[in-house]
Amino acid sequence: MLTLTPTASEAIRQLTDQVPTEDATPGVRIAPGAASGGDATALELSLVEAPETFDQTIMDHGATVYLEPEAAELLEDKVLDAELRDEGVAFEVRDQGAMGDPGMNGQGFPS
Repeated sequence: MLTLTPTASEAIRQLTDQVPTEDATPGVRIAPGAASGGDATALELSLVEAPETFDQTIMDHGATVYLEPEAAELLEDKVLDAELRDEGVAFEVRDQGAMGDPGMNGQGFPS
């Protein structure tokens, strides 16, 4: 299952706090996107008020992420990290347990 670093969770919370909602749980939705060349699979992140019908829901450190089924399969063994920049947030997907992975201890377990 996709895991989130504390930085990614904080970035997602900051983004979803901007979504006006009454009865929904806003989150970031990750779905397959159009690749812009190369062999890498492109993913799209979007702010949503609620999941779509078959989305997998991940709640971690107060952040909510909805994964489209194909994206959930692609990200099953991955970690979502974020870098907060002046111009916005940059998200990065890495393998779980990668050495030097913030929020991970190098063995696939959250630190």
